[in-house]
Amino acid sequence: MIHFAQFGAGRIGAIHAANLAASGDARLKHVVDVHAPAAQALAAKHGAAVSDTATALADPEVRAVIIASSTDTHADLVIAAARAGKAIFCEKPIDLSLARVDACLAEVRKAGVPMLVGFNRRFDPSFAELHRRIGAGAIGAVEQVIITSRDPGPPPVSYVKVSGGLFRDMTIHDFDMARWMLGEEPIEVFAHGANLVDPAIGAAGDIDSAMVLLKTASGRMAHINNSRRASYGYDQRVEVFGSAGRLIAGNRTPTTVELADANAVSADKPMHFFLERYAEAYRIELQAFLDALTKGAPMPVGAEDGRQALVLADAAFESLRTGRPVRVA
Repeated sequence: MIHFAQFGAGRIGAIHAANLAASGDARLKHVVDVHAPAAQALAAKHGAAVSDTATALADPEVRAVIIASSTDTHADLVIAAARAGKAIFCEKPIDLSLARVDACLAEVRKAGVPMLVGFNRRFDPSFAELHRRIGAGAIGAVEQVIITSRDPGPPPVSYVKVSGGLFRDMTIHDFDMARWMLGEEPIEVFAHGANLVDPAIGAAGDIDSAMVLLKTASGRMAHINNSRRASYGYDQRVEVFGSAGRLIAGNRTPTTVELADANAVSADKPMHFFLERYAEAYRIELQAFLDALTKGAPMPVGAEDGRQALVLADAAFESLRTGRPVRVA
């Protein structure tokens, strides 16, 4: 039984706490959140204590932490947890500053603790199967990756102002997916962006629509398209084209029931939001972290993956600013 301290009792924290409780291999012992009512409610639900950071990290029974608090707290908590010798599960991004991420990774390496970054889409069964088939040679050599990622509606402007911008907040998942599916590191990023959804997002200094092209040294390419508004639901699709064929992982719908009549053939819209769409992925992600701690399985998404996704996000912002492709070291 692995005892956990969890930082963050919001909607993501609630998902992780529930998955811990259901795993059978873990117990939530401490909940830490600046919003006392949320911390108390989550702790009471799972038989944990409401604690502060120092108390939680000083507990010798605590072997691992989940960092699901606001982004601006991630770096300090990663460093504190590493120095306390705890295994770390950290939601993305590690930080909005690459220099700060590098400081975190230095502490993690120095402490020798395992760390997983929460790129949950890698654990979606359909995306994982697509990746497995790429590795098995089902479509030959990968040549193109096309990723569609569109939210059902824009977030509040108050969130946009602290999010780090679309590329660090939303597209960062797609940058990780592109790296994973390409099988090679991108060396060039070319980004276009616009405000087509909500003028208030533009007034806050961000974009709400984007297309990004990535290229690797061998010439493999990825195209990412993002929008903060899809009227039909949460649009999440991946296509990988290779020398011998293609693989597609489409949207998930509430049911597979299809109606055909004299007017049209119709089916359910995609699931509405990420909490529904990736519920299974969150469960599998946590179990992979537990397996790495208890069975010696490899850590599937490490701290360096978190860093590389941020490098691509920063390059995308630079490309958007200059209107030119940006080389990635």
